[in-house]
Amino acid sequence: MEHAYEVIVIGGGPVGMMLAGELALAGIKVCVVERLKETTPFSRALTVHPRTLEILDMRGVKSKLMNKGRPLPRGHFAELDTPLNFSVLDSTSNYTLFLPQSETEKVLEEWALGLGAEIRREVEALSVHQDEDGVDVQLAGPDGETALRALYVVGTDGAGSLVRKQAGISFEGTDATFTAILGDAVLAELPSKSVVSRISEKGLVRVMPINEHLYRVLIIDPERSHVSKNEPLTVEEFRASLIRTAGSDFGLTEARWLSRFGNATRQAGRYRNNRLFLAGDAAHIHFPAGGQGMNVGLQEAMNLGWKLAGAIKGWAPDWMLDSYHTERFPWNTALLRNTEVQTLLLDAAPPIMEMRSMLSKLLSIPEANYQISAQIAAIDVHYAPDAEAPPHPLNGKRSKDIALRLKDEQRVSMYQLLHKGTFLLLQLNCNEQSEQNREEYRNLQVVSASLDVTGDDWNDVHSALIRPDGHIAWAISRSNSNPRQTIKEGVARWCGNVTE
Repeated sequence: MEHAYEVIVIGGGPVGMMLAGELALAGIKVCVVERLKETTPFSRALTVHPRTLEILDMRGVKSKLMNKGRPLPRGHFAELDTPLNFSVLDSTSNYTLFLPQSETEKVLEEWALGLGAEIRREVEALSVHQDEDGVDVQLAGPDGETALRALYVVGTDGAGSLVRKQAGISFEGTDATFTAILGDAVLAELPSKSVVSRISEKGLVRVMPINEHLYRVLIIDPERSHVSKNEPLTVEEFRASLIRTAGSDFGLTEARWLSRFGNATRQAGRYRNNRLFLAGDAAHIHFPAGGQGMNVGLQEAMNLGWKLAGAIKGWAPDWMLDSYHTERFPWNTALLRNTEVQTLLLDAAPPIMEMRSMLSKLLSIPEANYQISAQIAAIDVHYAPDAEAPPHPLNGKRSKDIALRLKDEQRVSMYQLLHKGTFLLLQLNCNEQSEQNREEYRNLQVVSASLDVTGDDWNDVHSALIRPDGHIAWAISRSNSNPRQTIKEGVARWCGNVTE
């Protein structure tokens, strides 16, 4: 069977759509397979975090979300009284965006379709089978069963991932010890856009406005926390739990969506098995503390997309595809640990309540608040420096959106230069031109510029290679004795030598 596509993405949620857009941007023939007829209007996730906004800014997509969402300068850690202050983060996206996941998904789907990705809805994957040359995918849809073949398959198909199971990848961790309640409801007695956040021996309740009339309600009710997440949640139970935990049903007149979820915490033992990859909930699940899940999945899609495209196009070295797992796995492990810590802090037992009080006071210290805010926002994510590159403090770090002045005096931001999804070789205040032939590497953009605003961490940089996901592959200082040779070797290592 011939390869119908270069990549098939199984699962058309936000992560699958993000990955499809990344691949299509790189000229990869990609298809998303999704069993739902259309985007579900019910959204577990309501928060787009700063690092996610940064990566979407790199692709020119952020502005489309900003038109739909509501920026919020604050977040929370385990519902502690002292909020997280995102406004002090060293980022041009120093806030979260309050936006239903369904809206984020629609924007990403539109972006992917506009770039040429194909999306097949009402189609379910039945099996995947890989061999030396590709992957066969058996599908069922409105017209019956069919088969497709691709070079690679990525499972963004959720916690019960078919791809993960058929790849023989373990899903290690712990089962749920309690369940919580989630609902979108009309609460007539609450003033417009009210926020309620309470934790006591009666349980936890958090109420956030989605719009003027609709509220997102999260409840941990000790009397109902033993119930299986598979047991349907009724309006009567929802109302009773709201009254027990908050002392009122706030004039509940309508519940448009009700759900139950647990705190099971698991992670795939590896994110790759040869031609099969995992991202999002297919790779890890956790209690949705801090609203991090969707965001981490989108960041994984950004990490994987250009690497997979490079392997298909032939320029990516062998180690690059393996780096998807080695880079993302430890950060996702840290994510699971921070959600477990937050879950422990939701217990209303007296010792835990005292711990909450202590931690809330600690968060009033700006340095402590910044550290936790950066972790939840994923601004602190950095990767191991390239062992074959000359040492530099910037190597492996995320690049903020630095302001640049081009030779023609035009002002641009670094993220603007990443819209095409290629590597960026940034040469700063260089008296000599690099001997690198700009036509030689099809996946590299070379830009000579100066810093429009000086920054301590960039002041000594002669040149830097920025990866398509905005991390710094390597930087070389002005004191480098042979910058031309260093650039040539560094570019060849990361970008290959395949010409158009």
